[in-house]
This record gives sequence, C-alpha cells and structure tokens, in this order.
Amino acid sequence: MKNILKVFIAFSLFVFFAYCREKRKEVKYPSIFKGKVIAIKDGDTYKVLYNNKEKTIRLAHIDCPEKGQPFGNRAKQFASILCFGKTVTVQTEGKTDIYKRIIGEIILEDGTNVNKELIKNGLAWHYKKYSKNIEFDELESQARKDKIGIWSDTDPVAPWKWRK
Repeated sequence: MKNILKVFIAFSLFVFFAYCREKRKEVKYPSIFKGKVIAIKDGDTYKVLYNNKEKTIRLAHIDCPEKGQPFGNRAKQFASILCFGKTVTVQTEGKTDIYKRIIGEIILEDGTNVNKELIKNGLAWHYKKYSKNIEFDELESQARKDKIGIWSDTDPVAPWKWRK
C-alpha cells in the first residue's frame, strides 16, 4: 500500500510540474508590445516582427471579407497602406485563437487603431460572436448607415457564413 501511495505522489508531482511548465510557455509576449508589420495575409491577419521573431496577429473584434469574397482584396490593400512596413503597437489580452494567432489590436504610432479603421471604412464586420465591444458595434452601424464599403453591396455576406 505504501508503494502505491509513493507512486501516486510521484506521479501527481510530475503532472503538476509538467502543467506549470506548459503554462509558463503559453505567454511568449507581453500584453502590449511594439513590432514591425512585415506581412499582411488578409484584412484581419498580420505578421509582426517582435524580438526578431514573427508573431501572427489576428485582429480582435472584427472579421474582414475573405480572399475571393467582395471587398476581401480591398480590405487587405487598405491594411497594407495603413501599416505595412511600419512599427506598430500590439495590444492584446494574451489570448490566441485555435491557429495560435495572437488576438489583438494594432495601433499606429500616431494613435490610429487599425481594427477600428477597417470597421469605419466598411471593410470589416464587428465580430459579435467574440466581441461585445460597443464602440465596434457603433462604428459598424455608422458604416452601414453611410453605405460604405461592404455596406454598399445589396446583400453583403458575412465572412463566417462565406467560409461555410
């Protein structure tokens, strides 16, 4: 009986320390960091060079049209003009998505929030499934009212529906 207890304690300690080690590995960046935008995959996915390592950033609160979807290329071009090659600040809550992309907001040196600019210009939906941020909701409502970008289309299809 003593041997079983010793094995159980040893195993429990092993699992505990392995778990703690994995938890430490999860956060590989601070919640606010600066980096250079080195690639723009699409309107809402960017590569930022931070500490000589590429970090993939998925913009929080929004979902841009996909490639091949109306306004998908325009969203990517708009994002490229705004921030490609520039040093930006990434603000994140330390969350990643299922593809291990960092979910965050990208802020230009002049204070411009890229996530909000995409919404304001009708190049993204407020991704309400993952965001309850009222400001993004209001920005989308105004773009809809003004029929800007995707909202100029008679029947815009949300990216999450397009992907299905």
